[in-house]
Amino acid sequence: MKNNKIGIASDHAGYYLKEKLLAYLIREKYEVKDFGSYSDASVDYPDFGHPLANAVAAGEFEMGISICGTGNGINMVVNKHPGIRSALCWNEEICRLSRSHNDANILALPGWFISESEAYLIAKTFLTTSFEGGRHKRRVEKISLKMY
Repeated sequence: MKNNKIGIASDHAGYYLKEKLLAYLIREKYEVKDFGSYSDASVDYPDFGHPLANAVAAGEFEMGISICGTGNGINMVVNKHPGIRSALCWNEEICRLSRSHNDANILALPGWFISESEAYLIAKTFLTTSFEGGRHKRRVEKISLKMY
């Protein structure tokens, strides 16, 4: 499975990795929208995470990638949005499981803790791994608060 419409966002701490991933995704023929940030000047990650999550939740983009220093802050922001299942991933296996078992639709990356080559591998895994469904579908359906 290849999801071709991708949104990407970062704060200042994830800016350089975002720029590298953006170029990689374009080379790999993805249609990508950059939600910012647009420099390494200090900014607040919610200002970029919320627009990304809104766009993914609205179906404008099939998936998203978010990056901040630890990945935690921007991951917390995007997970506030209904319909978003963001996963903080720092290696390929966690990433693969976030897609196949949890149907994650936004990948959160810790820009300070992974290399550029690791980021490429994790992003590729995220964008090409399918959701298994089955017993996992039942669990994913229970994530939304409106079910309780």
